[in-house]
Amino acid sequence: MTQVPAATRTLKVLRFLAAQPDPVPLERLAAAVDLPRSTAYHLVNAMIEQGFVTHIAEESRYCLGVAAFEVGIGYARQAPLQRIAHRPLAALVDRTGQSAHLAVPHGRDVLYVLEERAPGRSPLVTEVGVRLPAHLTASGRAILAALPEGQVRALYPDQSAFVDRHGRGPRALSALRGVLRETRRRGYASEDGEVTPGFASVAVAVLDHNGTPLGGVAITYETREQVDVPRLVAAVSATARSVTRRIGGRLA
Repeated sequence: MTQVPAATRTLKVLRFLAAQPDPVPLERLAAAVDLPRSTAYHLVNAMIEQGFVTHIAEESRYCLGVAAFEVGIGYARQAPLQRIAHRPLAALVDRTGQSAHLAVPHGRDVLYVLEERAPGRSPLVTEVGVRLPAHLTASGRAILAALPEGQVRALYPDQSAFVDRHGRGPRALSALRGVLRETRRRGYASEDGEVTPGFASVAVAVLDHNGTPLGGVAITYETREQVDVPRLVAAVSATARSVTRRIGGRLA
């Protein structure tokens, strides 16, 4: 570890603390980031001075500081995922001639944060700012399929969690699990008429460095058209992988 730059050590400490549910003692922190205790002590004290770590003296434990919170707020304010995805999504529309969008998880919903409408295509309900039930949308299913099963179960504790739009789609956790298993098997999510009758979508998740889904890239098309679905799936997959790489995420 003596050859690892100080910046790398600092980032490892921040990442470790961000992943903990509670403050941790110095010994655990030092072991987690593979540092001698004395080195970890001097490092976290320097980070305390800059506001990135807080020492809870009465518990002899450490946690993230206000400056780390400010970094997170800055991330949300700058919306890097939307900015990074804008050009790939526009290229996806040019390549397929279909409208595309990016949605992010929002509880049991997905929130649409980016839409690129293909020329001449009908308006969709997936405009920026719209929220829709995740279990009914292709984007939402792509996101849910990448989550641990326990997290999905927590999101859908009983039948009342399953909102209905047009009488289609899963209405119980067992049915949703089946949909998500099929999504993982195929490598992409789909829906057909469950959001808007006459329209279908395919989607692939964008993942962060831990493999956690940050959002879903999707294409929506009219089912009355002759559409080459495997070609759309390939294009959506390539776009999602491109965005994942650009944000430093882990490819599935």
